[in-house]
Amino acid sequence: MTMTSSPPTSPSPALDGERADLLAELADARAALIRTVQGLGDEQIAERPTVSALCLGGLIKHVTSTEQGWLDFVVEGPSAMAFDLPEGVTWEDFAAGTASTYPQWAIDRQNDFRVLPGETLAGILARYEEVAARTEKVVADLPDLSVTHPLPDVPWNEPGAVRSIRRVLIHVIAETTQHAGHADILREAIDGQTST
Repeated sequence: MTMTSSPPTSPSPALDGERADLLAELADARAALIRTVQGLGDEQIAERPTVSALCLGGLIKHVTSTEQGWLDFVVEGPSAMAFDLPEGVTWEDFAAGTASTYPQWAIDRQNDFRVLPGETLAGILARYEEVAARTEKVVADLPDLSVTHPLPDVPWNEPGAVRSIRRVLIHVIAETTQHAGHADILREAIDGQTST
């Protein structure tokens, strides 16, 4: 699958209707996000043209990481989402920003929203394409979208909550479309162009 502004390719005809529809919707959302960076250079995707810390490259990295993390959850279950805190750090410290040390997963998440030195648009898009291809393969190979896994026991999840694979895919679609909208605003702030 090539991530360009051209219409996404249709999922494999061997997929059942539900899987094909979910993957097509996700492909459309990805394409909308990718359109926001067309014609921009590496420096422009790192610009933060609004009062927020968001940048176009960071949004694509974040969506890529989110999709990968949720698909890891689909394949591996809750062990794929480890949110351990360093010894002596509480969730209250973490939430207040007063923790003495921060876990690597939190640092990685923060870096997902940035274009780091040496990162390029081509590299960011290539990584997104790899994750998208894996998602399509995993979804095609799954025996049942109704299979559930328990969510990790962390403050932002309801105790005992579970997610079906179907709901995970819907969440990834929602996350991607939400950030495609953010990206459209950033693009307009950079050069006055919109992706639609």
